[in-house]
Amino acid sequence: MSATILFPGEGTGRLLLLEAPLSFWGMIDPETGKVTNPRHPQYGCSIAGTILVMPEPIGSSTSSAVLLELIRNGKAPAGIVLGRPDAILVVGCLVARELGWPAPPVVVGSAEATMEQGTLVCLNAQGRGDCADLKCSTVHP
Repeated sequence: MSATILFPGEGTGRLLLLEAPLSFWGMIDPETGKVTNPRHPQYGCSIAGTILVMPEPIGSSTSSAVLLELIRNGKAPAGIVLGRPDAILVVGCLVARELGWPAPPVVVGSAEATMEQGTLVCLNAQGRGDCADLKCSTVHP
């Protein structure tokens, strides 16, 4: 995968491919990391420790605060892959870094068509520009 890095870092986790847009504000419980909107296809799923693939995030300025709370509570994704840029989520990562908390890498790109839900992947987003890497470590759907 070639991707644009919005926030650098590395993360390994199971792939969670969202089937519908999602807002961190009001749709994710910052205490548990679970999707709380009963109309969302991934209702009840936890984003904690996953490589979260969000083709279309729903923006809210409060999403950065919710992501920061997820990071503080140890319930944040291990990495975030967005279908389009979202500066609001990156703000949460920037604040976490300033507080000395580990924040997930955030990139704009897409998972390979061959990757399945639950696949263990490593997101390596080092430096700047188009050098992010999303690779399968082991396939376990």
